[in-house]
Amino acid sequence: MTENRRRVVVTGLGATTPIGGDAATTWASMLTGRIGIRPLTAERYADMPVRIAGTIQVEPTEVLDRVEARKLDRCQQLALVASRQAWADAGSPEVDPNRLGVVVATGIGGINSLLDNYDILLARGPSRVSPMSVPQLMPNGAAAWVGLDLGARAGIHCPVSACASGAEALSYALSMIRDGRADIVVAGGTEACIHPITIASFGAMRALSTRNDEPERASRPYDKGRDGFVMGEGAGILVLESAEHAAARGARVYAELAGAGISADGHHIAQPEPEGRGAASAVRLAIVDADVAATDIVHINAHATSTPQGDIAESRAIRSALGSAVDGVAVSGTKSMTGHLLGGAGAVESVATVMALVDRKAPVTANLEDPDDAIALNVVGGTPRDLRSGDIAAINNSFGFGGHNVALVFRSTS
Repeated sequence: MTENRRRVVVTGLGATTPIGGDAATTWASMLTGRIGIRPLTAERYADMPVRIAGTIQVEPTEVLDRVEARKLDRCQQLALVASRQAWADAGSPEVDPNRLGVVVATGIGGINSLLDNYDILLARGPSRVSPMSVPQLMPNGAAAWVGLDLGARAGIHCPVSACASGAEALSYALSMIRDGRADIVVAGGTEACIHPITIASFGAMRALSTRNDEPERASRPYDKGRDGFVMGEGAGILVLESAEHAAARGARVYAELAGAGISADGHHIAQPEPEGRGAASAVRLAIVDADVAATDIVHINAHATSTPQGDIAESRAIRSALGSAVDGVAVSGTKSMTGHLLGGAGAVESVATVMALVDRKAPVTANLEDPDDAIALNVVGGTPRDLRSGDIAAINNSFGFGGHNVALVFRSTS
């Protein structure tokens, strides 16, 4: 590690998810195994092969002003809710707007607004299409609204890399601070694309669980009975700050974002490379970037989507990257509770990874009733696991369609 490289710390957390309307509630739910997978009861899902999803616990319209909410796509609403939480949690810091950045990612963006306005166009004509439809549907809309809300001028960015998007946003934010472009970056991911077309599309790929009669048991990473992921919605936002800037204002520090690793599989548009070579490379790069040893890693919040192939490939990647140290690492699959938040997953799971370091507890993996023999990991089951004292580090893994791999290393600061 370069000796003079700026250290980057986490000073604020925000989230809105299927298991909690804020970061604290979401984290508490992850420790108790609360599950946010629910039936989709609207009539438009009645004939769908999949009728379950991880829908948000607290509707954004219960938090945002009604007039404000009408301007925004649902994924933008969620991002704004989470970013305001994170900013308040960080103490609403005073910062030069030219030193404040925003990186908020999404995997799909404003698809609900796009499809809703298309229906309006067909039924009522072009004059009834909303003038806000383009800002609502554009993928960078959530980042833009968060940036406008905060008055950020150091740069507003939106990585789009499928289910790795939220983690890639944090990696980009890390670089912004290290490179001296910003002192604070508000970063994370958001997604709200539960819709018949996405359910049908993922269903046609046979990627989704079809446990319609048992929604709470549908997402089951590492279990022999897993049959696909469960779609979810939500947003996670972290306030990242240079350690110097945080110290100067006396900020509370949760943890350090110590390193990031990014790679690509070069294998398939929708399937992971079976041996997890690209994913293992990302983990190794993150460990080197963080200047930690494999033996410093005590916990991994795994990508763990509950797909038959993906869970095995990630297991192989983790074992390859950590070597003999892997058996001492507590691995959690929190998508078992939230479902898969796609572009929001890596950010929400980074919030959980940070809190695991703070509370020294690895969250549960729900529905792990019959562990797959092919998953050679030390998986945390239905009870949280204590993490050791002292200086420790944890990893968040995020992988996406197209072969995108992102690993983040967080380090304890107390």
